[in-house]
Amino acid sequence: MGRLSTHVLDTVNGRPAGGVAIELFAVDGEQRRSVVKTTTNADGRTDAPLMIGDAFRAGTYELVFSVGAYFRSLGTATADPPFLDVVPIRFTIAESDGHYHVPLLVSPWSYSTYRGS
Repeated sequence: MGRLSTHVLDTVNGRPAGGVAIELFAVDGEQRRSVVKTTTNADGRTDAPLMIGDAFRAGTYELVFSVGAYFRSLGTATADPPFLDVVPIRFTIAESDGHYHVPLLVSPWSYSTYRGS
């Protein structure tokens, strides 16, 4: 059964990033449709997969992470306005039965992602 999951790691503080707002969009050309809104838990993960089973479909998607609000909530020093406020990651799901894990490793100044498992 296919599924999409994510987690967020705070690389400046060396811990999972709990409380990060995330929105997943399905992308069709220039159009975006919201699929799910959620927030990371204390482990930096969502409580459930973002898509699973019949809801998991091949296509182009965009995960949007609200990292500026997260770092402000911790009192982490950032620029004003923050260098990174909202981080979008656009990716394509090709395997309708695969597990796509799209993590975000982030600081106020940089981020990285990869397709995990």
